[in-house]
Amino acid sequence: MTVDTKEIVATIAYMIGVKHAILDSSFPEETETFQKLADSREATVIRYLCKLRTTLFQKFKKTDEAMHYDLKNLYSLEWYDHENIKQLEKWGFQIIKVNYRSEKYMEDFTKLINENIDKCADLFYDWINWDYIRDLFFIPKYNKSGVLRREFSTYMANIDQYPYQLYIHWKPSDLGGILSSDRKFLKILYAQHKDVFSDYTKYHDADEETKNNIYQFIENGTSIALAVDCENSDVFKLYSVLKGLDAEKLSKIEKITLYDDSNTTVGWDWLAQFTHIPVEHIEVERVTDRKSLVDIKMTASVCKDYYENGITSFVIVSSDSDFWGLISSLPKADFLVMYEYSKCGQAIKNALEEHGIYYCSIDDFCSSNTGDLKRTILLSELEKHIPTDIIGRAPMELTQQIYLDTRISATMKEQEVFCNKYVKTMRLKLNAEGRFFIEIQK
Repeated sequence: MTVDTKEIVATIAYMIGVKHAILDSSFPEETETFQKLADSREATVIRYLCKLRTTLFQKFKKTDEAMHYDLKNLYSLEWYDHENIKQLEKWGFQIIKVNYRSEKYMEDFTKLINENIDKCADLFYDWINWDYIRDLFFIPKYNKSGVLRREFSTYMANIDQYPYQLYIHWKPSDLGGILSSDRKFLKILYAQHKDVFSDYTKYHDADEETKNNIYQFIENGTSIALAVDCENSDVFKLYSVLKGLDAEKLSKIEKITLYDDSNTTVGWDWLAQFTHIPVEHIEVERVTDRKSLVDIKMTASVCKDYYENGITSFVIVSSDSDFWGLISSLPKADFLVMYEYSKCGQAIKNALEEHGIYYCSIDDFCSSNTGDLKRTILLSELEKHIPTDIIGRAPMELTQQIYLDTRISATMKEQEVFCNKYVKTMRLKLNAEGRFFIEIQK
């Protein structure tokens, strides 16, 4: 079973200025996300500016009359957050102006948001179209006559169709709470740009029951190891499991053993650098090109761990029914099996159920957080092409070759983002010894 994630919508809610009390009640699972955003000056600058712009929209006439007739300014009007204004000015943004009216302040706030929103791009995953996120904040041609007036009129006439009644730059529509989940938000966001977001693995995660069953298995075990059949498992899906579970609870696992074949993806070589659990990588040689010995090696090694090394509980990561022979040969050991939907048949699931062995799918865990591992692998592969293999090649052609060689699946937009961020920005530089080298902007 899976649940929809809320990390993306929590980030949007923070940036558009939703009150902290509402953030805490609406997104109780996103405490770490909000701490990261609070530590980000870029995100908080946009948050404070958006709060000012929304308040000015809502109190436009009242603010204008107070300035014109009572000679007041934002600091002396109680409906503005004075602490936010002070902090923005400490950061170098001139907010308070003399002899100003509401219309000029609206232009100023919009100008500052337009100028600073791109600094928040790194807060979002590369697989999200940043242009679509940016458009929620950026108002094109705002200083052209009538543009901001139309935005004001549209907002005030449809205020209940804006998230938490806070202003965003979008075509208002009665779609309910667009920030209720990442799934709903991405569907609506892409539809507003006549596009479709369809990768459901990015916005769902394993439910609490699944995670609690895994935690209970770990808690009940005295000595636990994770054994991975790399031929029948996806390294990024396994990484999404490790990232999606509580690191403190996983720390009881003594080791992860990868049973690999020379023909599997290079991603397995990097997993050890992205987990605190010790990783043993066993690459099994083939006797003939047509026959892999990974399953035999894994069976022998697990039996050795049980009889000689005192490990009594095993998490088996494989969709291969051949491992039922291993499980049934160690009746006193405890097992938990993780599989992939597309690779695992019903027969092995029935056998596991009959013997009371818990199993779950690594497909259920959210794949949005695998970007750091993928990026490291892609950059490592890019370095292999330097310097001779990049001469005379088009950046996108080289990018597509790197994705092909690493077997990392990605949309064309994701590949374009990687190409623009890393491939096109490579520079010829001099090192300390005065010799040329090609630098990748990381």
